[in-house]
Amino acid sequence: MISIRYIQSSDKPFWYTLDRHLPEDEFRNKVRDKRGCILFAEETPVGLLRYNLFWDSIPFCTMLMVEGRFRGKGYGKRLMEWWEEDMKAQGYGMLLVSTQVDETAQHFYRRLGFKDCGGLVIDIPRYAQPMELFLAKEI
Repeated sequence: MISIRYIQSSDKPFWYTLDRHLPEDEFRNKVRDKRGCILFAEETPVGLLRYNLFWDSIPFCTMLMVEGRFRGKGYGKRLMEWWEEDMKAQGYGMLLVSTQVDETAQHFYRRLGFKDCGGLVIDIPRYAQPMELFLAKEI
């Protein structure tokens, strides 16, 4: 059985097994603001999604991650569908996601109906990375 719910403080140990980029203060904010969720398979946490509001008005998924041994089983798709429905219920009309151009996630997002809408190039040596591809979807 699969279930998804908003992040709770007690999820912190699991969260940090998959998301090593989120500062602890921001983890507390995600719990407080319900800006993250956890997917459970048979009561075992296996995936997460977190988001912010771009321009304070557009839900922007900043991380979607499923534990390695559970990938390819549809859990990422289920997380995205849950998030989309939740955002639609809250009255939002559009979603944003991003991924680096050298990552395969772009194909996943396109299969879910997202369309390319731009990119960001950061060439400052300390922060340099492949171009960040942004994708949008009307909901």
